[in-house]
Order: sequence, then C-alpha cells, then structure tokens
Amino acid sequence: MSEELLPQEALQALRAKAISQPLVDSIYTADPSAHVFDGKIYIYPSHDIEAGIPFNDNGDHFGMQDYHVISMESPNSPAVDNGVALHVQDVPWATRQMWAPDAAKKGDKYYFYFPAKKADDLFQIGVAVGDSPLGPFLPQPEPIKGSYTIDPAVFEDDDGQFYMYFGGIWGGQLQHYRNNKYDASLAEPADYEAQLGPIVAKMSDDMLEFAETPKEILILDEKGQPLLAGDHDRRFFEASWMHKYKGKYYFSYSTGNTHFLCYAMGDSPYGPFTYGGRILEPVLGWTTHHSIAEFEGKWYLFYHDSSLSGGITHLRSVKMAEITYDTQGKINTLKPYRD
Repeated sequence: MSEELLPQEALQALRAKAISQPLVDSIYTADPSAHVFDGKIYIYPSHDIEAGIPFNDNGDHFGMQDYHVISMESPNSPAVDNGVALHVQDVPWATRQMWAPDAAKKGDKYYFYFPAKKADDLFQIGVAVGDSPLGPFLPQPEPIKGSYTIDPAVFEDDDGQFYMYFGGIWGGQLQHYRNNKYDASLAEPADYEAQLGPIVAKMSDDMLEFAETPKEILILDEKGQPLLAGDHDRRFFEASWMHKYKGKYYFSYSTGNTHFLCYAMGDSPYGPFTYGGRILEPVLGWTTHHSIAEFEGKWYLFYHDSSLSGGITHLRSVKMAEITYDTQGKINTLKPYRD
C-alpha cells in the first residue's frame, strides 16, 4: 500500500475489511514490541506525532519525542495507555527521533531499550531502567558502547541469556557501517552482492552493555546462499524481532520498500537463518514493523497500519492478530485486510 491518502469511502471500506482494529485511538502508536510480563501483555511502541517535517527517504518526518507503554490483561481485554514512560528531554545524550523501542525483564528490574540520534546526527541505542513494566524509566547517561543504528529487539533465550538484535538501512544508517565501523562514504551493496545483515550481540549480566563485539547475521535463501541486496522482496531492511517456537529460532523483519514482514529460521540465536516466508502482506502506509508474543498457548502478531490517520505514513496505529503455524513450523501468512 502506498503513502497516498485514501478517499474517505475507500478508507471506510478498508477499515471494515481489516482483520483487527487499532488497540488505542487516543494517540498514534507504531513499531509495537510486545511482551508478557507477570501474566499481562505490555506493548512498547513508538509514539507518532505530527512533527511538521517534510517526507524524505531518511525518515526525518518520523520526529517522535517520547514513549508510552500500553498494557492489556489479555488479548481480549481493553488496551490501556499508561502515559509517558520516557521523554527525549530525559536522555542526556539524545537529541531527536525516538524510534522503535523494546523492553526486557531480568530479576525485579525492567530494561527499556531505544534508539535516538545524538548531536552528530548518528543513531545509537540507549537503555533506561525501571521498577515497573510501565516505567518511568531512568536512562543511563551514555548510549550502549558499541551500539549503532536502530530498532533494538531484546530476546531472552531458554538458558536465561539475553541478546539484542538491531539495524536498519536507509534512515537507519546501517549502509554506512561495515564491521561495526562508520564510514559516511559507504552505501548499500550492489544488487548482485550479499545484503547487509542485521546485527546481534549478547547482553552483559547487568543488561546495560554488550558482552561481546556485535556480529552480522547471515540470512540464506533456499539454496543456502546469502540473500542478495537486490532481492527486495526478501532482504533485510529493518525491524528485527526474535522468538522461539518448538526449539527453532525465528528471526523476523521488515523488507522496507516492498512492505512485507518476513521471517527466517535457524538453530542458534546467532543464525545463520534460512528464509521461511512472509508473516504479513503490506498494510496501509509505507512502514511495517512488528513483534510476536505468546499468551496462554496462542501466538500473536503485533503490528501497525495507518488506517486511523487516513493513510498518513508517519501517523500509525498498533494492532494485533493471532498467527498460526503449519505442521512444518512455517508461519501461515496473514492478509491485513479481508478480500
């Protein structure tokens, strides 16, 4: 779906065909990272605003300034907006663009991870700590050492180890990095070259730093070859997420300019991962970004579209829908709007 605004009649028809409706309509929310903590669902989204910045390919018009936390007692319960949990003004090192966040629980503490631009206009990832899943969260004075680009997603494995996945091209700046080093002259690989993979790092015991040098993740095609940069229907663009189902690791992500949510499967949190298919077909609006969480034996996709705003790409609304797997563990593709 394009960023073109839909006529009112077409918009009403699309809303009627949607498989789910916005969880909250009092504010615009996007990029939902959902977790089940203490038997309740907590969603950590971006908070979209009309920042008055012209649209461009670097996403400057996504001028978000703070984060709210949404909570739900169950998938069928009302979603509650719990107000501001962290604001850019609270973060000493951050200047603007509080993009897609995530959260994790370890012990009796909650850790909130977020990307933001520094004064040098480069993204880094910060962490803030709280005593409640709702916040407020107190940010560390500096970003995580060795972090860069956007879209942190923190996964807890069965052995209690935590891993952060991150990265995004175009506005996310990943195309300017190789081997964790920034070079403004670098660009995306040529179409016939291997794609730029997302990045992973194990977290330190205190959840405040990386415990190792970040590594690039390899995503393979069905022949065991790396996905190519020109394979826009399948290559990684942004929006990393990790979940585990029946012993397999599922790395999922957005393809960006082709607007698919896809996944790849592997046997290790580091990969390599083999492309598995699509989770969600394109939604209204340019971006697509998601998370996957289990609640009482059922699995749910948390995603967003721009239907509440009438198709404005940077004014999005968080939704959720149940997902299912086939007998081979493949995720059955969802269409966000019924035929």
